[in-house]
Amino acid sequence: MSEYIHIGKLVAPHGVAGLVILEHALGKPIHFKGVDALFVEQKAGSFIPYFIESANAKTETITHLQIEGVNTREGANFLTGKKVWLPQADFQKMVEKNSPLALLGYMVQEAGKDIGIIQEVIEQPHQLMVTILYKGQEAYIPLHEESLKGVNHTKKIVVVELPDGLLDLYTEPTD
Repeated sequence: MSEYIHIGKLVAPHGVAGLVILEHALGKPIHFKGVDALFVEQKAGSFIPYFIESANAKTETITHLQIEGVNTREGANFLTGKKVWLPQADFQKMVEKNSPLALLGYMVQEAGKDIGIIQEVIEQPHQLMVTILYKGQEAYIPLHEESLKGVNHTKKIVVVELPDGLLDLYTEPTD
């Protein structure tokens, strides 16, 4: 799903008029100016556009949304727990450059060699994990002070020094 970027999920209804709370990882308060629709994942790989009537940023990670056609608490409740995606172009306009999500699409390099493009960013309390496709397998790469050696935003490159044998976990043994 490279043309869509996962930004968060709808976590709860708010009030009785159909407002829904979006928890996102865009790294700054978002009012979705210039964005017509969010794409809600109804089931894996199935995205339904929901048009934004209004958006009110409450914090750096919470935005209250009024979605077209959703005007009751029950309607908002139907959307609760669903993942929210943005088209790549809208995502680039919205994401804070210092947000971990901004690393999506960057090339991971180790020792000057490309090892894969970041497909997903997973924020954990003690470190950041990214997933890449490495030799046809999904590989998890930890990004923390010991493994992350640098980020070049201009060239869209993340330079890492990985623990010995980490990438070997993701390659098929050739017996």
